[in-house]
Amino acid sequence: MKNSLISAVLNTVQAKIGFNRNLLIAYSGGVDSSVLLHALVMLKQQHLPDLDVKAIYIHHGISEHADVWAEHCREQCKIWQVPFIIEKVCLALEQGNIEQQARDARYNAINKHLTPDIALCTAQHLDDQSETFLLALKRGSGPTGLSAMPESIELASHLLLRPLLTISRHQIEQYAQECNLAWVEDESNQDPRYDRNFLRLNVLPVINERWPHFNQMVARSAQLCHEQQQLLDELLFDCFELLIDNELNLSIKPLLSFSLVKRNAILRMWFKRHQVTMPSRKQLDIIWQTVIQAKEDSNPQFILHDKQVRRYQEKLYLLPNYQDLQSIKLNWLDLNNALLLPDNLGKLSMTTTLSNNCCLPNKDQQVFVGFYTQGIYQIVGRKGSRQIKKLWQELGIPPWMRTRIPLVFYNETLITAVGIFVTIQGQGNDVCYQHQIY
Repeated sequence: MKNSLISAVLNTVQAKIGFNRNLLIAYSGGVDSSVLLHALVMLKQQHLPDLDVKAIYIHHGISEHADVWAEHCREQCKIWQVPFIIEKVCLALEQGNIEQQARDARYNAINKHLTPDIALCTAQHLDDQSETFLLALKRGSGPTGLSAMPESIELASHLLLRPLLTISRHQIEQYAQECNLAWVEDESNQDPRYDRNFLRLNVLPVINERWPHFNQMVARSAQLCHEQQQLLDELLFDCFELLIDNELNLSIKPLLSFSLVKRNAILRMWFKRHQVTMPSRKQLDIIWQTVIQAKEDSNPQFILHDKQVRRYQEKLYLLPNYQDLQSIKLNWLDLNNALLLPDNLGKLSMTTTLSNNCCLPNKDQQVFVGFYTQGIYQIVGRKGSRQIKKLWQELGIPPWMRTRIPLVFYNETLITAVGIFVTIQGQGNDVCYQHQIY
């Protein structure tokens, strides 16, 4: 029995990692990740000498035992001769969903150690699949959410593998005991205030006692939901591709003739392509009503987690939540040194090697850089003066970019919106202002 269970787990893990030989294991020191790491070490020793395994421990700092757990993982990796990485993350414990915060922080920390040739392995198992399915059911999710967790998925530039997903928690615990593994117990796993713990501690034991094969049936239903979603994506793929441009902005006009079901499916495909958390049905309805169907002369916006949904010239845009820069004004003391800009906007530099189109400031003029202005301006290449709002509109600058384009002032006089236009007052042949985003 012992050998058959161990062999079954090893064979499953080997099949699930496929031809991937460069693996980073999310190792918490718990029984699940301990079994996964041990199985991979055994496979390397017995069958796959070219297997390159590393382990990473994410130190959340929530538990008072976190340092002890980290040291346990370090010592275990030393015994198994597995390179070990530790990453500390900070959570705002008084704000929002701690589970979601921890998950996001964990993946952000792990991503720093991933490249396209490294696959991430996590230790979710069959019971976790049931919990994920039921949590999606609680949220009212459709086929995508009810697909729960796939055994493998492409995330950004790397592959995520879940080699234990068809193995039950009971089998994992048996394997750990039979191999005399040592692991840590996270006390938070016994706290039923967390939804996943509530299901694991109070709900699933009752269900599994009545229906012993419930977890396998949930996995089957999740797989069927996944297949249905795949079919839907295939059927809508050509239509969707015609609606997006090279920057993944979505054309709105065709959506107006679609049925509610088709329209929402297209919108979900769009959010999925952007790799963001899927909005709820209610959020989709609000986006449709307040953004897509807003008046043409309005500037609609919907905040979705850390993104914003915007509309401009009959297209839908998904953008970061930008910092408000309207009140910022930077004093550029030395034009020979690049000026660092806020909110990841890169830097501004002065050069005389490009097509110079600006004059230099006079000795009594200070150079300032801002991101907002009002008033009437005449720009080079156009007759007459216009309100700045009209200029932005005529030049096709989206509303959210109108406060992110560096504006160079000499004292209070606007000289140039860098890369967009030069005012009559700033016209010259002395220098060029260059904006570099990195």
